[in-house]
Amino acid sequence: MIAETLAGIALVKSAVDGIKSAINTAKDVGEIAGYVDQLFEGEKQVQQKRAKSAYPGIGDQFGVSNIASEVIDAKLAQEKMQEMRNLIDLRFGPGTWQSIVDERARRIQAAREAAAAERRKKLAEAKEFEETMKQVVLVTSVTVVAIGFFIFLFAVVL
Repeated sequence: MIAETLAGIALVKSAVDGIKSAINTAKDVGEIAGYVDQLFEGEKQVQQKRAKSAYPGIGDQFGVSNIASEVIDAKLAQEKMQEMRNLIDLRFGPGTWQSIVDERARRIQAAREAAAAERRKKLAEAKEFEETMKQVVLVTSVTVVAIGFFIFLFAVVL
């Protein structure tokens, strides 16, 4: 668990270092996009770790070091995010960071909607397959009964 948080914070710090080193020579935001992705991923990992520990085990529940570490890491991640917001907005113009955040949110929402649509499609296909199999079983059963009936009639007549 601590390794997850350390990985998140380390990712945030490395992304910040990368952005700081590349910001002055970058001609557009695309040149630092990888670092921005790392920054968001690291911040997400820190938040996920903090959310997971909202329901800790009895041993970890009141551990001051765990609570302090989680709170401080979350604050550090937010501080670094704010620092990058200011740095990117200063370099590429006001609102650039918000545009990045908005576009990221739009793409995440689109991916979620696509995944939900895919799940609905698979569910519909499974239901359609089930209905087809029911019809096949019904037709096969009726055919077997009809053939059996004709065989019975043929055997009785002879």
